[in-house]
Amino acid sequence: MKKIKAIGVLTSGGDAPGMNAAIRAVVRTAITNGIRVYGIKRGYNGLYHGDMFEMNLRSVSDIINRGGTILYTARSKEFNSPEGVLKAKEQCEKAGLDAIVCIGGDGTFRGALDLSRVGVPCVGIPGTIDNDIGCSEYTIGYDTAMNTAMEMIDKIRDTAQSHDRCSVIEVMGRRAGYIAVNTGIACGASAICIPEHPFSLEKDFLEKVRANQKTGKRHFIVLVAEGVGGVQQMAEEIEAKTGIETRATILGHVQRGGAPSLRDRVVASQMGYHAVKLLLDGKGGRIVAMQSEKIIDLDIEEALATKKTLDPALIDMNDEISI
Repeated sequence: MKKIKAIGVLTSGGDAPGMNAAIRAVVRTAITNGIRVYGIKRGYNGLYHGDMFEMNLRSVSDIINRGGTILYTARSKEFNSPEGVLKAKEQCEKAGLDAIVCIGGDGTFRGALDLSRVGVPCVGIPGTIDNDIGCSEYTIGYDTAMNTAMEMIDKIRDTAQSHDRCSVIEVMGRRAGYIAVNTGIACGASAICIPEHPFSLEKDFLEKVRANQKTGKRHFIVLVAEGVGGVQQMAEEIEAKTGIETRATILGHVQRGGAPSLRDRVVASQMGYHAVKLLLDGKGGRIVAMQSEKIIDLDIEEALATKKTLDPALIDMNDEISI
């Protein structure tokens, strides 16, 4: 890989708290090492259209504590074609970009792979609240999203307890139940329903309700991952079969927003720094990841092929202690 003189940085897919901290680390590490940095607006859509601007040290002042992404994010139908990828490469050549740091999830990494294959070196940084990147045990935004969900569920729990209600609460996680499992445990949920684990309303919740009512328990919480859905129907079935007043709540995009937690700010900074160091060492086509609490990097194709599974022991543990 030729010597890097200028790089672009973009955020793609769903926004995640901590993305701004990663952008800040990329910009300042690059400039400190004599590399010009261009912010690409609205992900691959902005790259395709050449919507970018040169950044300096002050471009990223006072953003480490801000949620969302100052570079914005968007989907791009135009980029998702061989012709679109070549057009994006032309835009890189026109702007003098030697490489790109791409912050986002699985789809972002696939875009980075496409660009790498046509000769644009890319380094990916995992930023998604769902924590569903196979090669990394942690993704930027995950900790903040869990804490936000936990705070909201605690407030709903207060009302459920006051009215002897059951609350069925949907948290984010389209293909992965990490948020649901961990917030469920943290909030004392009676049952947790996720895409990765079979769930029977009768066996895994209603039988427990009847047993727990005999010991004096009067309010209940069911945590449901977004990928499972159907919380309103579940609430109606619970009320019909138990007589307990039951309400459904979808927390939605409140989980994406807000100031990033300390962990997200630190990990994002580490990953952004590592990404630029890879490019300085002449290494492209890589994904930055966390494994065993250490920041590492992998080949993009290897990273995309990696799968991870949620530990079912967490569900089993919660079943025994949420009585």
